Amino acid sequence: MSYVGVHFVCEAHLGELLIATLSIHSFDTFEETDHGFSAYCKELNFDLETIEAIVSQYLPMGSISYSCEDIPRINWNEEWEKNYSPVMIDDQIIVRAIFHPTQPLFPYEIIINPKMSFGTGHHSTTSLVLKMQLSFNHKKKKVYDFGSGTGVLAIMSHKLGASAIVATDIDDWCIENARENFQLNNCPGILMQGPIKSLSLTEPADIILANINKNVLLAELPEYAKLLSPEGHLILSGFYEQDIIELKEAAKKLALEFLEEETKNQWAVVVFKKAAW
Repeated sequence: MSYVGVHFVCEAHLGELLIATLSIHSFDTFEETDHGFSAYCKELNFDLETIEAIVSQYLPMGSISYSCEDIPRINWNEEWEKNYSPVMIDDQIIVRAIFHPTQPLFPYEIIINPKMSFGTGHHSTTSLVLKMQLSFNHKKKKVYDFGSGTGVLAIMSHKLGASAIVATDIDDWCIENARENFQLNNCPGILMQGPIKSLSLTEPADIILANINKNVLLAELPEYAKLLSPEGHLILSGFYEQDIIELKEAAKKLALEFLEEETKNQWAVVVFKKAAW
């Protein structure tokens, strides 16, 4: 069966919206890229006018460009597995799909069912946070993972010894996939669906992870500050390198001390610490 691929260039928050909309218009496979994502559907279901209408809907929110590609008849599952490679981080972490062989040389192995590739470690923001997590003591810590996606960061927290994990996302598909990935990794974390203000979270966390997008991070930053324990750490990603200054300024107003930052392919991760009172 032939497919059509539509390759989008856009910011992460627009990508999330586009994927949610495309998924109800016959697109059933999504692949993350450094500058956006690719969406695929069967050729017989492809409608260029629908794509144009969807893009027009979100253009007021930011820049979106796309190109279309005809893909010849292939065994889609075989092709997906052939081109889907494990993610390896600093000889310490491997994020592999269920169809990859185990690699015991890595201290930390995360196994996922890659129904879509957002949150699998392939994107720079996910790998940046995974690498940063190695620098912090998770043992017997409570962790919140906001915008958890496929649950990879929450699973990494479990692998690092966290005693309590709460992972949240607004998308029911992400919750479903994260639940499956939690089971694959024997992760006992709690999954909750909805925006942070609707979840009635009250217990403080020692570590908060949020890999979302700049606008959501800025809007939710006061909530993160409230939920963070004294001397707790906040790890943020999902935004571009040029956005670091704006996030630093917003965090400073909430008495969050900047600790460090790292960048990769123009994406960034920053770490803050809450004062001891």
